[in-house]
Amino acid sequence: MQEIASDTKHIDWPQLIADLNRLLRLRTTPIGLKMFERKEDMEKVERIRRPKSIHTTDQIVGQACRNGWTVGITAEDLVGAQCRTVIGLGPRDTEWLSGKHMAGVWYENEHEAALHQESMDVVPYGKFEAMAVSPLVSGRLNPPDICLIYATPAQMILFINGLQWTGFKKLEWGCVGESACADSWGRALVTSEPSLSIPCFAERRYGGVMEDELLMAIPPSFLPGVIEGLDQLSRNGLRYPIPQYGINNDVRAGMAVSY
Repeated sequence: MQEIASDTKHIDWPQLIADLNRLLRLRTTPIGLKMFERKEDMEKVERIRRPKSIHTTDQIVGQACRNGWTVGITAEDLVGAQCRTVIGLGPRDTEWLSGKHMAGVWYENEHEAALHQESMDVVPYGKFEAMAVSPLVSGRLNPPDICLIYATPAQMILFINGLQWTGFKKLEWGCVGESACADSWGRALVTSEPSLSIPCFAERRYGGVMEDELLMAIPPSFLPGVIEGLDQLSRNGLRYPIPQYGINNDVRAGMAVSY
């Protein structure tokens, strides 16, 4: 697995998204997420919307991928420390690390909650003042820091197969359970690596994530290679939707083609 597009500013986003939809038939808009060191730079993004209410980060992401909006936020727009800290707009301080607000709700006690907080991948605090999300096809965040792609498990495994077509390496991820945004956009922002997550309760309740969706957060430089890999797989007959072969049929004819 390797980065193919070194100059992400010159990715043809409309064509890339058209190819992604052609190959995977996504039902949710692929979006970009970008961090800004200065609030003023975020506010210069073309057709940026600013929230009039207090939201979770899940809702802001949902507004981009479900509504097709370009939305910018600062720490003051988010409901609390959990959301702010994952994207580096709030400190990973003693209060946050204690996890006491989750004790007895998500975890048996404060010790268990603190272990959860400690395990989360979060953007270091102090560098950024703002964040924006926008549909990739718009090209308004050019380039985004990471791209967010929601897909069903069948679509997602083919996406990963495309990612692994060349430069193979085993992909390994973690799961913190609740606050799974740390597994996706938190981890991808920190490591610049593809980061898969099972969206959590809050993402589904507040962010509009469907019950059969997974989330891939991935730096944009990987996407041209994913498209190339998916195209090659499609030529080999490995494409979405994956046709059912039948659980009772003699498997040899099918396996001879695929393997």
